[in-house]
Amino acid sequence: MNLFDKDGRLDLSRRLFLRSTGGGLLGSGLGLIGPAFAQGGGGSMPGLPPSRPTGRPFPEMEQETPVEPGRRLGWAVVGLGKFALNQILPSFGESRCSKLVALVSGNRQKAEQVASRYGVDTRDLYDYQTFDRIADNPEVDVVYVILPNALHAEYTVRAFKAGKHVFCEKPMAVTVEECETMISAGREAGRKLMVAYRAQFEPHNVEAIRKVRDGEIGALRLVTSDHGRILDPKDPADQWRMVKSLAGGGSRYDIGIYSLQAARYLTGEEPVEAFGQIANTKDDPRFREVEDRVAFQLRFPSGAVANLSSSYSTASVKRIQAFGEKGSIILDPATEYEGNKLALQTEKGRQEVKVKVKEQSQFAAEMDHFSQSVMNNHDPKTPGEEGLRDILIMQAIYQSACEGRPVSMEATGSTR
Repeated sequence: MNLFDKDGRLDLSRRLFLRSTGGGLLGSGLGLIGPAFAQGGGGSMPGLPPSRPTGRPFPEMEQETPVEPGRRLGWAVVGLGKFALNQILPSFGESRCSKLVALVSGNRQKAEQVASRYGVDTRDLYDYQTFDRIADNPEVDVVYVILPNALHAEYTVRAFKAGKHVFCEKPMAVTVEECETMISAGREAGRKLMVAYRAQFEPHNVEAIRKVRDGEIGALRLVTSDHGRILDPKDPADQWRMVKSLAGGGSRYDIGIYSLQAARYLTGEEPVEAFGQIANTKDDPRFREVEDRVAFQLRFPSGAVANLSSSYSTASVKRIQAFGEKGSIILDPATEYEGNKLALQTEKGRQEVKVKVKEQSQFAAEMDHFSQSVMNNHDPKTPGEEGLRDILIMQAIYQSACEGRPVSMEATGSTR
């Protein structure tokens, strides 16, 4: 018997017929409709919606729900350049624990345009001269410093003096002394400091770390990582990167730090020795003050070694590889804002297998981690001490390149 009309709806005359038969067909093994649906209630046969709108149970959640708006921490973003506007501000929409409440920019017109699109009150706009007034804004819990490297220390210290927690872009600062000053200022203020090492929150890198820790490729013996791109003098976002007093260094500070970080978080160790070489193209005006290409090697206590590089004059590359006794892990690309890929190769099959990883915003993840660290009074995953270690190691690499010999990291104190 056809129980449905031409439009696919259950024919009421047939439903009444089934009732009059005492549900005989329901017990015939056909399993065509469930009792709740047959009685016209809120239930339905499997695969079909209820017969009328009704309240349904809370479904299983695939994503964590945001915390209540009143419990999210308020963030002020300092610096409205390309990275902030294209990556960070949109990521607040994916955040669970963080909300944008204030902006700091030297361009008032730009700040007002951005504020209107993100619902920030014009009363919560600051420039670099009025920045310290942020102390009077109880809505701001965290200050996110996104400025040229040489300004990180100044605005971090000022934010601490204003009573705010600080989330600082990498590299943490341009000198060891600046890093130490930032850490001390946070301790004195009783506020937390975290460095924005986004790759440690990027899902593919997180999965790669897990696989190494779980021994899926055996004992880790070698890490290689290369990060390169073309430095463009016409791009305002690149112009300050050619000035040493603002950038602190060239490709090593800017993108080589991803290669360095990869070696550290994959091995889970601190290097005991560093060796580096630097090469610049002669008469290239981009590299009058900062370095172009850097090749460097790190040796770790376990015996693992890392061969790493950075470049400002090669086609884009963002690759990380980890080689163990039983196989290898390849991240290529490894540190894009989105679209990274992870593959695993084992000795048994000698076949590269792509690993499926659920995408999520690495920016929202790192910001929420810091918000949760503040709310729960926990140490963040990448505190100021993590940023200090990178600067110590990079300074050792520069020293090695100048002296033409390996430099002991134990002598620099980077393993403390």
